[in-house]
Amino acid sequence: MTELPPDLPRLRTLETWLAYALAEVREAIARAEQREREAAYGREHRPPPPDWLLEQGLNRDSPPVQVHVGGCWNAGKRSKGVGRDDALRALAAGVRACSACRPDTELGYLDI
Repeated sequence: MTELPPDLPRLRTLETWLAYALAEVREAIARAEQREREAAYGREHRPPPPDWLLEQGLNRDSPPVQVHVGGCWNAGKRSKGVGRDDALRALAAGVRACSACRPDTELGYLDI
């Protein structure tokens, strides 16, 4: 540590500044701990991924373009979770099954 000043007024000033700095550090630690608690809560209470995904076309009026198994790495950003019946209806209506996750096989859908 550096040498401290020898006189009382400067030592008191230094003490005050160190107390202020310590309070700032403690507040920053408390905020960081709160962020970590919130992140852990979010991870623990995240809803499960949907079982099936329906990938929409480029605009909101275009028909769906692909059906995916939930969590498929190949699903686009325009995918939304759907139920089993909706996924089967989409496949029956001619929506393409993803070639990576094969939802038609998972659903037991046979195109006849």
